[in-house]
Parts: sequence; structure tokens; C-alpha cells
Amino acid sequence: MAIRTTMSKSTTIADINVTPMVDVMLVLLIIFMVITPMLTKGISVDMVKARNPATMQAADKDDAVVATVTRDGKVYLIKTQMPASELGPKVRDLISNKLDKMVYVRSDSRAKYGLVVEVVDNIRTAGVDQIGLLTEKLEQKGAQAAPAMSP
Repeated sequence: MAIRTTMSKSTTIADINVTPMVDVMLVLLIIFMVITPMLTKGISVDMVKARNPATMQAADKDDAVVATVTRDGKVYLIKTQMPASELGPKVRDLISNKLDKMVYVRSDSRAKYGLVVEVVDNIRTAGVDQIGLLTEKLEQKGAQAAPAMSP
């Protein structure tokens, strides 16, 4: 009996192996999910929402002076916690060498109104005339038509 052997051609697969690419993408996704919350500037608060807020692009700059009031009554100047009564001298030191003497106040929507007023007063005593109150834009659910006025 003769055994017949056939030589088979080795074929290469032309498909791309996507498993390594998927592994790399999942690792990058996890890294971005961990890093993104750390990129927020200052203390995170649930800011007041307004219908037509004015855009204040200068508040996002690295050298912007931002005072933050949290809902539990803590006051921060940039990222440093301090009593509201000490804001005046610290703000004066921060803006003394700046051309733009604007100070921004971020407040939690559930912060006590009296504390926010105290922070604004203490900033004003530092010689600041321009104070920006930072808010978020109120997202409306669906386009609501304005009520028609009859003559």
C-alpha cells in the first residue's frame, strides 16, 4: 500500500488581529476615566444655574483668582481653605501685580446666601471693583414657545 502525501500550501490570513488594539484602547479609556475628574480647576461645587449666563472665558485661565463657597460653609481661595474674614488681604496680594483685577466667585447652589455675601464683601474690601459670579447654563427640556401677547 502506498501512502499518498500531498503538500498543502501554507496560507496566510489577511485579517487584522484587533485584540491587541482593543486591549490598548481599553487601557487608555480607563486612564482617561481616572484622570479626567482630577483636571477640574479648584473645588468642585454644584453651581447655580441661570437661563442667560454671560460667558467669562478668563475664569478658566490658570492665573485667575477664584473664590469658592461650598454648601457646607467652607471658603476656598483658589484651592486653599480659609475663613471668609481672611479673604481681603490674600486677594489683595494675589491681584497686586496683575493687570486684570477681576475676581471670580463660584458658589454652590445650596450654600448659605449670607456667607456668599460675606465673601463678596471681603473681596470688595481688598479693592476689587470687578467681581464675576460664576454660574452654569440652565438646560431647557425642549423648545418652549414664548407666550403670545394679544393687543
